[in-house]
Amino acid sequence: MTFELNLPEQFNAADYFVDRNIREGRAEKAAVLCEDRTLTYGQLRDGMNRFGNAIQSLGVCIENRVALLLPDTEIYPQAFFGAIKTGAVPICLNTLMRPKDYLYYLNDSRAKVVVVDATLLPLIEAVRHKALFMEHLIVANGPAPAGDLAFDDLIAAHAPELEPAPTSPDDACFWLYSSGTTGRPKGTIHLQHDMVYASETYGRQVLKVGQDDVCFSAAKLFFAYGLGNGLYFPFSVGATAAYLPDRPTPMAVYGAIARHQPTLYFGVPTLYGAMLAEDGDLGRVRLCVSAGEALPPDILKRWQDRFSVDILDGIGSTEISHICISNRQDAIRAGSTGTVVPGYEARIVDENMNDVPAGQIGTLLIKGDSIAACYWNKHEKTKKTMIGEWINTDDKFFQDKNGYFFYVGRSDDMLKAGGIWVSPIEVEACLIEHPLVLEAAVVGWPDEKNMIKPKAFVVLQKGHKPSNELETELKTYVKTTLAHFKYPRWIEFLEELPKTATGKIMRFKLKPSVEDDAPSETL
Repeated sequence: MTFELNLPEQFNAADYFVDRNIREGRAEKAAVLCEDRTLTYGQLRDGMNRFGNAIQSLGVCIENRVALLLPDTEIYPQAFFGAIKTGAVPICLNTLMRPKDYLYYLNDSRAKVVVVDATLLPLIEAVRHKALFMEHLIVANGPAPAGDLAFDDLIAAHAPELEPAPTSPDDACFWLYSSGTTGRPKGTIHLQHDMVYASETYGRQVLKVGQDDVCFSAAKLFFAYGLGNGLYFPFSVGATAAYLPDRPTPMAVYGAIARHQPTLYFGVPTLYGAMLAEDGDLGRVRLCVSAGEALPPDILKRWQDRFSVDILDGIGSTEISHICISNRQDAIRAGSTGTVVPGYEARIVDENMNDVPAGQIGTLLIKGDSIAACYWNKHEKTKKTMIGEWINTDDKFFQDKNGYFFYVGRSDDMLKAGGIWVSPIEVEACLIEHPLVLEAAVVGWPDEKNMIKPKAFVVLQKGHKPSNELETELKTYVKTTLAHFKYPRWIEFLEELPKTATGKIMRFKLKPSVEDDAPSETL
């Protein structure tokens, strides 16, 4: 389905997402709730403008990059949109990386300014002497070292008025870094219109987000999924965003829900499973969203039974901006990723890029105008991934005769047992249905003949301990539930699975040989 925005030739996303709310009379309305603090749209506008003036005074010009290494607090949207309003390009950096990763990001992007939270400052200090292009370090939520700048003092010294830069809908707007299991991380360049497109398609037409909503995302703002959930979806309609600066443990999430009373909650499957194992309630939440990996049907059913609230499973990617295939509240198909979001198109193709028939597994291609323009300084990778108007997601799917899409795994997660393809997603979902299993991850593992077979890593529910008998029971459970060849030949019990900040399982860390780089974030 085609969808056109019809934006003016001169367009600035900061003006659209912040200043427009002032023009529409929301200056006194809460834009952000964080811990015991409230930031109104008027205060957000002033902080955004002050930050924009501040970085211009430091010599930041249109298209210069500004790196943000910040937890989710009210400072984030001020710095993010303040940079955009000047025509500069903010880069949202993962707060869980190592110093060597930040050195790569800073030198690859050539960011002139870095805004870092005081708690994360040591990670930059460790490599700043090797940062070739960084000229200024701005420290938020704490004192700045001698020679650096304190965020609060810096913006207080500048005016709260700022005209938006004369950018176009197709100017660079922000970057997110997307990594792979091989190769270096890729700077994904998004344009001024991308956030608007995602808001007008998935935000309005699937979530039906309105100005009375309060959006709370366990996925952090530095992820594409979290950036939409907690920043541009609510701001697109004058709604409110609720932030949790800390790690999104089940109890921390329940606490934030009790404090801020959100109406829309965004999580990932492993977090939903963990929340079901703890006491808590959802308050005013009217709808939940899941992305990052396939939502097991058992978790969906138990969530609906306990809370009487639906979870919409969907998929997108860093490159696509946000979710492009999703279930709908009136048409949820358990185990399915749903149908195509209005404004996007999807194809499932074979290795020769020919469409495959319904029911056959292939690679998902997506078309839609929120897709990134390119990867920074990665020409060959751009050509292989962004094929004309389409992007190759490298996700394996099949589509049923009713148009529902079913995710079977990343191309590099799929494995063959006895010459037949096995989806780790299907085996994991089966294991999670067992009453003693809290979480599971399945990867390919070589046997004594170096043949790849399924291996499961399992986390048990509280109060239960691993045993040889339980291992046999779980293997038998899968054998009798799924086709025999899909059962895990080995089961290893763990206290916890390796996960991203959003709770997405990092299967690559469980494989026999591990690349040093983290995999791409699929929404």
